Formats: sequence, C-alpha cells, structure tokens
Amino acid sequence: MSDNRVWSYSAVLMGSPILLKLFSHDEALASRVFSLIKQYEDLFTVNRADSQVMDINHAAGRHPVVVSRPVYELIKCAKAASQLPESAFNLAIGPLVKLWRIGFKGDSVPAADEIAARLRITRPQDVILDDAAASVFLAQPGMEIDLGAIAKGFIADRVRDYLHQQGVSDGLINLGGNVQTLGSPQGGWSIGVKKPFAAADALVGSIEVVNKSVVTSGTYERYFEQDGKLWHHILDPRSGYPLNNELDSVTVISTDSLDGDIWTTLLFGLGVEKGCALLRQRQDIEAIFVSKNREITLSSRRQFRFTPLDASYRLTDCTA
Repeated sequence: MSDNRVWSYSAVLMGSPILLKLFSHDEALASRVFSLIKQYEDLFTVNRADSQVMDINHAAGRHPVVVSRPVYELIKCAKAASQLPESAFNLAIGPLVKLWRIGFKGDSVPAADEIAARLRITRPQDVILDDAAASVFLAQPGMEIDLGAIAKGFIADRVRDYLHQQGVSDGLINLGGNVQTLGSPQGGWSIGVKKPFAAADALVGSIEVVNKSVVTSGTYERYFEQDGKLWHHILDPRSGYPLNNELDSVTVISTDSLDGDIWTTLLFGLGVEKGCALLRQRQDIEAIFVSKNREITLSSRRQFRFTPLDASYRLTDCTA
C-alpha cells in the first residue's frame, strides 16, 4: 500500500510484524528484503529445533560446533557485551528464558532453587570461542545461547546495507522494536516512543532522526501478573529474576541497530543515574529513559529531536 509517495510492505518474521517503507514501488525488492531476513532468522532462531544456534546448544558440554561467519561474529559480539562491567546482557541466558516462559503459555514464577540451578549454567565465560575454526563450545551441559536480545539489531543493519547496495537512499525497516532509517525524507523520520502499559497507539513522545537506528526495550512488551505483581521479560542475569528498578523503557538512538540492542539492555540494567554517567563517555550513543514515576530523561539531543506528547510525564535530561 502507499501513502502519498511512500510504499509500505509487511510480513511476519521472527515472531514480529515486519514493516518496510520505500519511496518507489518495488515489490521485488521488498520480497528480497524479507527473504534476507528469513535467511538470518533461520540461522539464529532458538524457537525451532533446527538452526546453527540450536546446533551449538544441542552439543553443550560435549563438543564444539563450527558455524557460519555471521553466526560466529554475532556470538563473539554478544559474548563481549556480556562480559562488560555490571552488564545485564548475557548471551548464555537461554536456560533462564526457558524457565520463565514469559510471553508463552504456562508462564509463572519459578521456584527459587530452580532459578539458582539455572544461574549456574548461564556464565558467558563458559562460551568458548575459536576464531580460527569459527567454532563455539558451551563448556557446561545444559547451557544454551539465546541471541534474541541482539539478532534483530544485526539483521536490521544487514537490511540497511543491502538497501544501500541496491541504490536505495531513503527508506525504513521496522523489525518490531528495532527501527533502522535510511536518509532524511522531508527533513527526517518521525518515530514514536510508546507509552508503557497503554493503548498500542499511545505515545509519550516522538523523535525525529536521520540515518539512525531507534531501538526500544520495555517492561510492557511481554509480561504476566501473579500474586498482584508484574513479572516482565527483561531478566537480570545476575539474579535470575526480572530487572527491578525505576525504569519502564529505554530507547537508544545510534548509527547501528546492533549497538541499539546491546545498549538498551546495558542501560536498562544500570538505571537512569549510572546509565547517564556511562553515556557521557559515548558521543555516538544517545538514550531516552521512561521511568515508572512518569519521568522522561534524555541523555542529550545531538542526534535527534524529541517532541513530548503526554503532559502527565515530566521531561528532564541527564545533566539535571
């Protein structure tokens, strides 16, 4: 379908609705983009028994598995992010994700001893990499890699690169939480920042970006309630329980969507104060924190313009 001179193409991949926007009608190009996404999904998924990542998981504690270069490089990147100081990112969190089942049928709060047992097999340093062979070995039986927190960013960047190769200067790809923009049609792309636990179209604000990735991670995306308490899908690999701090969501603006994936998780784990302190050291990464106390905190506004859209939220910045 088209809106003025923008053509939109959609598909359901990676468990999410995928949206591609182009400024010329090209169904063949859209089809190739969706095929490219499907190829990468088939490599990375842990939601089916057959993928290169599942081959690694099935061999845990037994032998290394040689994988394709994209899979190896993404795992290497994810391990590095997992070993940063105070990192809430953990590529080996698979056993905990499966235990909680958040967003799937049968989700409930696991027993404390079950969580403790799974924590023992989620150590990122037990993911053994061999650069020469491009092999991955999970040192402990029962270990499982889960690239769900990083795969969409990697794929969004590959789609951007492919569109550039095809001569596309202006466009947008939305992989469900990961938005990668190309060019600056009419001065920039406008991306909404969702209002937590509200209607799907309710926004706390919008941002305008040019040639940037926008990645949001929020407690409202997948959760369940038990005994009057909300349990969301963003797990803390240090405790085994959902992260519990002042935040409802973090939106990261960066050039690469892969960085956006990593930094939303890192910043969510750090909270506003520590997150702001870390961002002062990075000119290339910016963030929008949305807190439970209805406060929106901007790290800076070098790479985007923010327009507040909900008067019940107070706007502040990292220097306040």
